Amino acid sequence: MRIAVLFCGGTLVMEEDEHGVWQVPPSEAAVENLLSLEPRLSELAELEVAYVDNIDSANITPEHWDRMAEEVAARYATHDGFVVTHGTDTMAYTASALSFALRDLGKPVVLTGAQIPGRFIETDARRNFVNAIRIATMDLGGVFVVFDRSVILGARATKVSESKLSAFASINREPVGEIRADVRIRDDAGRRHDRPVRVEAGFESNITVATLFPGTSVSMLLDILESGTAGLVLRAYGTGNIAGRYLEVVRRAGELGVPVVVTSQCLEGATRMHRYDVGKRALDIGAIEAHDMSMEAIITKLMWVLRRTRDPAEVRTLMRTDFVGEVRPPGR
Repeated sequence: MRIAVLFCGGTLVMEEDEHGVWQVPPSEAAVENLLSLEPRLSELAELEVAYVDNIDSANITPEHWDRMAEEVAARYATHDGFVVTHGTDTMAYTASALSFALRDLGKPVVLTGAQIPGRFIETDARRNFVNAIRIATMDLGGVFVVFDRSVILGARATKVSESKLSAFASINREPVGEIRADVRIRDDAGRRHDRPVRVEAGFESNITVATLFPGTSVSMLLDILESGTAGLVLRAYGTGNIAGRYLEVVRRAGELGVPVVVTSQCLEGATRMHRYDVGKRALDIGAIEAHDMSMEAIITKLMWVLRRTRDPAEVRTLMRTDFVGEVRPPGR
């Protein structure tokens, strides 16, 4: 099988300087560091490296997502799968973004990285990279994150630990698979197909995410709306609860044509805004509830939707539509 490796840098290829600081090495050395992780990779697949960038993933931008999608499309007819090497800090955002940008994906696009650089003896880079290549050769279709023992649907992945080797979790959905002595994939996982992939790249970065806390200023949120933000995500409490005073924010957003997506600060569970009076009133005046989406999926999906439409009704419909397993509205 032919696997294209989209190289984006990240911790797995970093080197330690004389002060003990992990640094991104020059590009040629970085690619060499990656390919030297396991000299027997040719036993798994024929690899081709496609250079995207060589950066700490804190520097990833939507333009990188667009380029990754285009790199996949350019090699889609000639390669059987794709592995994206990526830093862990923004990997879940990239996985969600690619899930929306690559429509009707019938081959695996697998993101992976490491918590410890590959040049360290205790590294997790080798195992993660090898397992990502393995998953990219399997009968799977879709975007996935492979890290430690888990195979996670891209639009359900989130980073939950800054130092554990099991750094990623699947939010509100069981992992697609588990890596043991063998690889165990769920029966309901997306599979390969022969239909052509469609690239629908483009993300609106002018959105705002605000975490509510007791005392969050209404005037501050109104100022954000007036400043010209294209969309607002409110991280509310519990089931999506907000204080009554924030109804003014939702109402003003409606007047300005700015979608307001309400999610929960809880890592697990779903919004149920109709359960309490203020939540129901917020829905009635235009708020969009996020249901059980991960934070990364909410943000990248809103960015993606706003590049396709600014019509409030269409934005609401698209945010509630399950494109790649990212959302399960109540009753499903």
